Amino acid sequence: MTKKIKNTNQLERRRFVKNVAAGGLAASLALRLPSAFAQVDKTGGVSMSDTILMNGKFRTLDPKRHSASAVMIKDGVFKAVGSDDEIMKLRTSSTQVIDLKQHTVIPGINDSHTHVIRGGLHYNMELRWEGVPSVADALRMLKEQARRTPAPQWVRVVGGWSEFQFAERRMPTLEEINAASPDTPVFILHLYDRALLNAAALKATGITKDTPDPPGGVLYRDRKGNPSGMLIAEPSALILYSTLAKGPSLPFEDQLNSSRHFQRELNRLGVTSAIDAGGGGQNYPDDYKVIEELHKRGEMTMRIAYNLFAQNKGSEFEDYKHWTTMIKPGDGDAMLRMNGAGENLVWSAADFENFLQPRPHLPDHMDRELERVTRLLVEHRWPFRIHATYDESIAKFLNVFEKVNKDIPFDGLRFIIDHAETIRPDSIDRINALGGGIAIQHRMAFQGEYFVERYGATEAEQTPPITDMLAAGLPVGAGTDATRVASFNPWVGLYWLSTGKTLGGLTLYPEERRLEREKALHLYTKGSAWFSGEQEVKGAIVAGEYADLAVLSADYFSVPDEEIKEIVSVLTIVDGTVVHGNGEFKDLNPPLPPASPDWSPVRTFANHKQASDIALAMAGHQCLEHGHGRQPQSGIVKASRDPFWGPLGCSCFAF
Repeated sequence: MTKKIKNTNQLERRRFVKNVAAGGLAASLALRLPSAFAQVDKTGGVSMSDTILMNGKFRTLDPKRHSASAVMIKDGVFKAVGSDDEIMKLRTSSTQVIDLKQHTVIPGINDSHTHVIRGGLHYNMELRWEGVPSVADALRMLKEQARRTPAPQWVRVVGGWSEFQFAERRMPTLEEINAASPDTPVFILHLYDRALLNAAALKATGITKDTPDPPGGVLYRDRKGNPSGMLIAEPSALILYSTLAKGPSLPFEDQLNSSRHFQRELNRLGVTSAIDAGGGGQNYPDDYKVIEELHKRGEMTMRIAYNLFAQNKGSEFEDYKHWTTMIKPGDGDAMLRMNGAGENLVWSAADFENFLQPRPHLPDHMDRELERVTRLLVEHRWPFRIHATYDESIAKFLNVFEKVNKDIPFDGLRFIIDHAETIRPDSIDRINALGGGIAIQHRMAFQGEYFVERYGATEAEQTPPITDMLAAGLPVGAGTDATRVASFNPWVGLYWLSTGKTLGGLTLYPEERRLEREKALHLYTKGSAWFSGEQEVKGAIVAGEYADLAVLSADYFSVPDEEIKEIVSVLTIVDGTVVHGNGEFKDLNPPLPPASPDWSPVRTFANHKQASDIALAMAGHQCLEHGHGRQPQSGIVKASRDPFWGPLGCSCFAF
């Protein structure tokens, strides 16, 4: 059984903030906190050491008590869960009582695979297209942000969108991007397959007619050999991410501010925990200084367990050997703790998840490199996770893990297969036998149309085969894999899991392979807790577990399918402290400094919602050279045989 973690440092930083309650709350009693809690909570949140939330519709995810209407919170944990009458009997003269006015309440969402630490460093620089309903709207946003962005900064659209969300059912063209921003560099990342750069960005990155194609990537060129502005991953995304890395970064203090704003945006979506899967360009310890400083200041508003990602090809073993002398899994506390290794263990094991390209083949030396690192990790009892999209890759990885296990038994050591879109039953059984789990993400919600085009609708019906994983009794957790590709919005994932549809509305899964809504939520809460070894202390609204919860804007369990994507939290609590409030609870919302720098897109374009009804009518697009007009009126917009001609099936997309 996992030992309960006590976050005493965080508690000691907190004190009562006067006059927190507002009109519309049933009761607001002055808290008289003990002296142990008499220091400032730097988040500005209301530390609720002795609080009752009542008149709510709690979905507890506790098999012993499915629902409740009230809870009592004390010292950062749920003290009691029950009916209004039962819980109100525990009220004392120092208890604060908040009327939830029949809002649905769920355990805080836990994203079991995301890149929240790296994402926080850049969040304030990024223009987000989540929920933007049309290319026209996206271009208007781009034009406005270009006007506001000073030299030498860029406008960056990095992940979280799909052309299928747009009414036009296409991407913006390079011509449109250059018209929207003729002078300010623009970098737009689309999934794992391409980036679009305007002429100013080509100049800023030094890409010219003489620049050679990098390994695993293509600089798309016009008929005269000049770079068009489209960068293509074939199949490696290195060309995309290395180009993005050439852009300016934020100063340290702005990175602190950016990370706070990103965490608060996640809180707005009901996220209270995340497991950070590391990432390229995120080296330990240098690139963890911002999150460690936020933790030191008591300014984190969500719990993070983080994995260490091998950075340098050819020296992965040396990286991990060095790190095992510096830190060990479990170091930290309940707000920030080290979780193990991965998701990249060795670069030779990278099976790039670009469904516009054929499945990559792993090199023969992968087995040897992966075995060496795996042995080191098991010897040091480091839990680990590994990126694995295709079953062909997973089977090879399991060959290595089984070999190591014979010599050095895993013996309960937690290991995770990440993604697993095309995993087969035999591999599921082998993972189960070794005691591992699978972390799935909503990547098919963004790439489903492309997967269907390459592999067919029948194959897509079990991509990934989540119901098979659950039937086998495997630990399964849900996440987003944000931020560079998919959206960090977990409600898109819950929509995908429960409806079987992509963001663009394509139905991928038959009814028997969709999850009932509570089961889908379980994967994002109690299911995800296993992946950081915290399944005994988080993921349900149960006495003794962490007081992390989200009060929802709408009833997730009954709203029409398309409205799931629009749900947000109106009150989010982490460790018994309010970290977000809106609507009827807006006066409980903790203060937050404005996003910095002052040109940040977050100041102008924060808090987009998913569009509830993205128009299916296709916008006209007239190609002056070939004369084609509207896109196909079908559920899937087909690309040409060369998918990089774009969804119009014409080279005009590139120019």
